[in-house]
Amino acid sequence: MKVALFVTCLVDLFRPSVGFAALKLLEDAGCTVYVPEAQTCCGQPAYNSGARDEAKAIARQVIEAFEEFEAVVAPSGSCTGMISHHYPALFEGDEIWGPRAEALAAKTFELVSYLTDQLGVEAVTAAYQGEVTYHDACSGLRELGIRDQPRKLLASVDGLNLSEAPERDVCCGFGGTFSAKYGEVSGAIVTAKTAALGSTGATTVLGGDLGCLVNIAGRLQREGSPISVRHIAEVLAGMTDTPAIGAGDAEAGK
Repeated sequence: MKVALFVTCLVDLFRPSVGFAALKLLEDAGCTVYVPEAQTCCGQPAYNSGARDEAKAIARQVIEAFEEFEAVVAPSGSCTGMISHHYPALFEGDEIWGPRAEALAAKTFELVSYLTDQLGVEAVTAAYQGEVTYHDACSGLRELGIRDQPRKLLASVDGLNLSEAPERDVCCGFGGTFSAKYGEVSGAIVTAKTAALGSTGATTVLGGDLGCLVNIAGRLQREGSPISVRHIAEVLAGMTDTPAIGAGDAEAGK
């Protein structure tokens, strides 16, 4: 398969190791992976803020950068949901961009679901010692139906034990621009989330959307919690030598 990796803004700017882990997982599954240099934001922040014209301008660039590939894969449910669900709505009625948006939407997938549902990957060759818990991000769960796929692959990781948190499918409070506009509400939601995750006794929180993970990691650090946070791709790829999310920043600030 000629697969294009949609890196996402947060991965590019804050956690490149997730991009390299995604690349490894796709290549291990037999894909030829390309990373188009013309890619940029998917347009979700503009779209969620009601700036439809700006979101359309960004979407056109994304469509042009990725439409030549057989599949587009992103290590993010929210970015995948933006392209696969909201691009067609953005260009509804547009005779030129509408069909192009529909075509791209049909071949855009979240990383873990692509590995399991499209490529038939049932196990990985990785090891991670310890108790982990998994956060189901809203976009991946509700827009894309991603629930069992990450758990299936995590079950194959040597040494890993998954402890499910209560209300694991409840929002973490990030929501992109929501957390900036409604800080107090967002803070209350993520505080409840970290309490639920901490109740499992897990030493690591995993998830498939970096926005959620940065939000959760930040709250855990402010609470003085020893729980670490990682993107699932890093664990599945066996690439966990880098510090956990936010851990390097915390050490640098001491």
